[in-house]
Amino acid sequence: MKITIIGTGYVGLVTGACLADVGIEVTCVDIDQKKIDGLKNGILPIYEPGLKEIVGRNHIKGRLNFSTDLSEAIQGSAAAFIAVGTPPGENGSADLKYVLAVADQIGKTMTNYLVVITKSTVPVGTAEKVRGALANALDLRDVSFGFDVASNPEFLKEGAAIEDFMKPDRIVVGVDSGDAQKIMDRLYRPFTLNGHPVIFMDIPSAEMTKYAANAMLATKISFMNDIANLCEKMGADVNWVRKGIGSDPRIGNKFIYPGIGYGGSCFPKDVKALARTGREYGHTMRILEAVEAVNDDQKSVLFNKIYAYFGGDLQGKTVAFWGLSFKPNTDDMREAPSIVLANLLIQAGAHVRAYDPVAMEEAKYDLGDTITYCESDMDAIHGADALALITEWTEFRVPNWKKVGAAMKTKVVFDGRNLYRSAILAEAGFEYFGIGMGENIAEKA
Repeated sequence: MKITIIGTGYVGLVTGACLADVGIEVTCVDIDQKKIDGLKNGILPIYEPGLKEIVGRNHIKGRLNFSTDLSEAIQGSAAAFIAVGTPPGENGSADLKYVLAVADQIGKTMTNYLVVITKSTVPVGTAEKVRGALANALDLRDVSFGFDVASNPEFLKEGAAIEDFMKPDRIVVGVDSGDAQKIMDRLYRPFTLNGHPVIFMDIPSAEMTKYAANAMLATKISFMNDIANLCEKMGADVNWVRKGIGSDPRIGNKFIYPGIGYGGSCFPKDVKALARTGREYGHTMRILEAVEAVNDDQKSVLFNKIYAYFGGDLQGKTVAFWGLSFKPNTDDMREAPSIVLANLLIQAGAHVRAYDPVAMEEAKYDLGDTITYCESDMDAIHGADALALITEWTEFRVPNWKKVGAAMKTKVVFDGRNLYRSAILAEAGFEYFGIGMGENIAEKA
């Protein structure tokens, strides 16, 4: 079976590599010649644990190829995945220009029956627009190759994408023809042999499922952050509250960890897009609008703690960052809370020294030379007035607090992920401030 994937970003590259790994002949197409040349030489445009190995293995075996020529790649393909970006427009809606441009190009180059699949996260109704673009391109060619459209949203967690694809919780596929369902069933059969289900449904429902899933997860995060902020005012400890509610199977213990807000390529964009879709249909998504507002505010929480601790005077202070990416095991800086915190600190006259295991090059696109990028975690804290834990990378879990304290000017830690225990830091002579632990910094400053 041969397929074509258009787009070699996060979704396209992971999808192509994993499908190739089960024996499918895959060609990944991108208009960026530099990116394609890099992939052919084992240079990946993203960081994802295990991806470099799986891409290299399948490229060597000839099952995974890379090209800028869609017309050549699509010849003889049974299916074509559209996996290009859908960035938010100025009004928050998903921008479909890249998706529809690809659909037009497919229509201009296809030479046989094809199932065209939207893998990008797209709003309800996109499949019909793709269908229209394909039909129009074929009409202009005066040919009548048959085709079907399908929706196959991805549910990949950055940092665990390979495992998610190979052992999925579920595979959601929206189809409206028996032929399309047969091809999609054949395509995903290697991933269902161990009982992982393929859920076939109508196309609009599949398109909505992706948005609803991300919106629900974002809601849990913002809800827990709201509870954490109330806990601080009441003198409660959100860590105990989290354990108490997480033991209820109706709630569960995932995505209820308080912190400094969600970021990344999915949650912020999808929450905005779904809220925008609601307004277009005359339905206000009141919960989602609150979710977004809470998250925006949460990205300033750590700054407010640092500002209060130093009595409102950050001029000349140095704050060390451990972590920059929006979550561990990725170099993704999109909507990362670190960007907001760094900018607020700089505006207040502080200096930022940061270390992240993989995201510093990406961070430069957003922060430029406004902060200092350090070679190690210990380098970052040298002479620092405060340490801010931003991203809960594994290597930050058990620091040598004696060495950390000796390197810092002021022994104070602001933990944006509640990774550390206040008692352990107190023993080492540190002041400690987490999220939602009933602290009153104004009294301690």
